[in-house]
Amino acid sequence: MYQIDSAAHDAFERDGFVVLESAIDEATLAMLREECDGFVERTDRWLESRGTDTHGITHRGRRYFIANRYRESARMPEFLFGDLMYTVATAFLGPTVYLFHEQWVVKGAEQGMRFAWHQDSGYIRFQEPENPHAPYLTCWCALDDVSRENGTISVLPHGLAGPRNTVLPHRKEAGTNDLVGYEGGDPGRFIEAPAGSIAVFLSTSMHRSGANATDRPRRVYLPQYSRAPIRRADGRLWSQAVPFVADGVRVYEAEPEPAAEGSA
Repeated sequence: MYQIDSAAHDAFERDGFVVLESAIDEATLAMLREECDGFVERTDRWLESRGTDTHGITHRGRRYFIANRYRESARMPEFLFGDLMYTVATAFLGPTVYLFHEQWVVKGAEQGMRFAWHQDSGYIRFQEPENPHAPYLTCWCALDDVSRENGTISVLPHGLAGPRNTVLPHRKEAGTNDLVGYEGGDPGRFIEAPAGSIAVFLSTSMHRSGANATDRPRRVYLPQYSRAPIRRADGRLWSQAVPFVADGVRVYEAEPEPAAEGSA
């Protein structure tokens, strides 16, 4: 089982993020890449059927955010609720964990768009300014080597953009539909790491990503975990709240596989 040492814990507590290099094994990486490519192809077909290249913050061929589709895959639950993510999530959240959200984030070759400075919790605050949710955990899993050239992320250590664990106001950027939460000049710390590495950060950590100028896509899988269900003011879930760990014990129960296309 993957081990997280005290230095990683200390960095996370100090900065609000840490990079776990080469945490994902090669066989799992190959599976995640196959799944990612399949979901991108399906998204392209769906956008084409609608006669558009843009849906929310997804821009066909340039940038993809494909969210909460793991139930459409027979292989993804094993990763989301497996040993590695158990180790990571409990190390930084504690003994009770829910899957809050998961998505593929892909920048297309040569034209992959940048993504503006934001906090993940900023998307909740933008819609519900008074929502009191606790910070949740983002696990930014690099499926390719990531560098400044192919649009990696940069992260501001806690305290540089505002008070620690504070969700700042965000504005919507015309043209991209991005939310922008920081407009200062600090470049942050660039995450350059080999494929299989995981950048772990809190939803209050300010981060951005650059454009992909290489001839290959930059693929990331991004599961997010919380200590408790995150709800809207009316009681509805913000995304999902799949029980994963309770008092240190894994409690996830496999869900029925989706019916095949065309079945009753």
